[in-house]
Amino acid sequence: MKKLTLTVAALMALAGCDDVARESSPVELVATVTPDVVQLVDLADPVCPDLVTVVVNAIAKNPLSEETFLDVRLTRMRVSYRRTDGGTLRPSSFVRTISGLVPIGGTASVNTRVFQADATNEAPFAALMPSNGGVDPETGRRVVQMDVILEIFGETLSGENVATSVSFPVDFCFNCGGCA
Repeated sequence: MKKLTLTVAALMALAGCDDVARESSPVELVATVTPDVVQLVDLADPVCPDLVTVVVNAIAKNPLSEETFLDVRLTRMRVSYRRTDGGTLRPSSFVRTISGLVPIGGTASVNTRVFQADATNEAPFAALMPSNGGVDPETGRRVVQMDVILEIFGETLSGENVATSVSFPVDFCFNCGGCA
């Protein structure tokens, strides 16, 4: 019985190694945000853009590989937030369907919003409105500082999952003189 248990355990370990090998894609995605990202968003200013452009590169991990179908079909993006000012309240993360094809060795651009339209009515943004006190209750400041994190998911045309992420800082305020 002991021998059978060890054999089953060894087979399961080998199966696990095979799964790991299948999950490592032959392609690496690299995302960058265009340099004109707004770093201060005035939530009271309808002109303040909340749209960013992300450039995604697809790079073959082994440029000498003869594998085919390495182009990447982008499928979705998750937007989440990390407070950098000591507060803990943050907008809800959300996922958007995206589409695009990134040729191996090439790039594709994706435009996305950094927060949902109704996010201004939720914590921590709602506290910044004058009717709610105008300050973040956790920090006592009129500005909420956070990193916006964009995770981009896709798959190669041969079916391998790939992902990348990029983050950038944004300060949010209400009626603070526009965006910059």
